[in-house]
Amino acid sequence: MKPVEHVIALDVGGTGMKAALVAADGTLLHEARRATGRERGAEAVVETIQDFAAELLALGRERYGAAASAAGVAVPGIVDSENGIAVYAANLGWRDVPMRALLGRRLGGIPVALGHDVRTGGLAEGRIGAGRGADRFLFVPLGTGIAGAIGIAGRIEAGAHGYAGEIGHIVVRPGGPACGCGQHGCLETLASASAVSRAWASASGDPEADAADCAKAVESGDGRAREVWLAAVGALADGLVTAITLLDPRTLIIGGGLAEAGETLFTPLRTAVEERVTFQRLPDIVPAALGDTAGCLGAGLLAWDLLATEVPA
Repeated sequence: MKPVEHVIALDVGGTGMKAALVAADGTLLHEARRATGRERGAEAVVETIQDFAAELLALGRERYGAAASAAGVAVPGIVDSENGIAVYAANLGWRDVPMRALLGRRLGGIPVALGHDVRTGGLAEGRIGAGRGADRFLFVPLGTGIAGAIGIAGRIEAGAHGYAGEIGHIVVRPGGPACGCGQHGCLETLASASAVSRAWASASGDPEADAADCAKAVESGDGRAREVWLAAVGALADGLVTAITLLDPRTLIIGGGLAEAGETLFTPLRTAVEERVTFQRLPDIVPAALGDTAGCLGAGLLAWDLLATEVPA
């Protein structure tokens, strides 16, 4: 069999990891999932990541006749991509993990790229997903929190210190709910999936109710649910208009759990954004296309990009 050139892609989440072997044309040759095992502590998580990557290296060599050419890894929290360090992740308990160096040694010296999970997912959405062909886009996943990835000409702008795109911490309701970042009234305290879940659990009197339940209640005509939903949509629109004013994206890609409500979210959101703009040009507001595979696909793109920019010795 002719060897198939490929890279290793890993997307590390708070509870689970997704991995793939990715061919040069983007084909997923092999996919796998594994628990992160954060209950065992930060060191155990780092060891699990290395073990998983090493297994993928061996599988690629056996199944495709060649070792992976590079690896790309997406991790949550604060990431120093330039130096390959996973600086901090509250949900994984680690600090200053030299992830690139550790994985490079474990994988026999192949080059390793390290990226932030949301920016890596945004890279994939921009190049091969909902933003394909857009020269400027903003990717905003609405999940437990709200983050963002700024896409410019097929690449993601990380900012001078790696914090660019943190739209969830734009204050849209001064004096509003306390946020974990230390401010009050941040966008993610009002319009994330977890914020909608909290608001609907309170309004419905059902402590187990979540954002998906709220969306279903909106669709069935429940007035209380509509009030909760539109309050979140209004806050989200305020935050997005601020981002549109600053960034002027051609495409605005909305993903994460809240986007799974489909037009129950997108129809009022498009209307709310349009009502708020004055001189700004409205971007296309579209749902993300890649779902929970975006981070893994993006990690593969990071690996291929790394190979493309390496200078031969």
